[in-house]
Amino acid sequence: MAGENSSPALRTPLGRVRGLGSAKSGTHHWWMQRVTSIALLPLTLWFVVSMIGLAGTTYLETLLWIATPLNAVLMLALILLTFHHMAAGLQVVVEDYVRNEFQRIAYLLVIKGACALLALACAFSVLRIAFAL
Repeated sequence: MAGENSSPALRTPLGRVRGLGSAKSGTHHWWMQRVTSIALLPLTLWFVVSMIGLAGTTYLETLLWIATPLNAVLMLALILLTFHHMAAGLQVVVEDYVRNEFQRIAYLLVIKGACALLALACAFSVLRIAFAL
């Protein structure tokens, strides 16, 4: 085809950008950021109010509070959504500002891995308390 072999200076603006469109995943990513944000609002409010209510309690009372099934489930939801939201937000920053492809992939792998490990460690702690008491 004649357009493929012509120099970039001779191509039209449409010809230069054709084939460089979106990967069709940006909308899903954007929506997931919004959904996790909305879900985190009441969970964070619940957590802050609960921590204020637990101020001055003993260590054992705090453990018993975490071991309550409703509190354990809400705490797990807060942990998982927080780390998922954080990973998605950091991914956007890396994709927008890191130009080197190798560095971008490395940063994204580190972010995803660190968020997954930290979420697992937090979830394990809550589950250990919930099932030990």
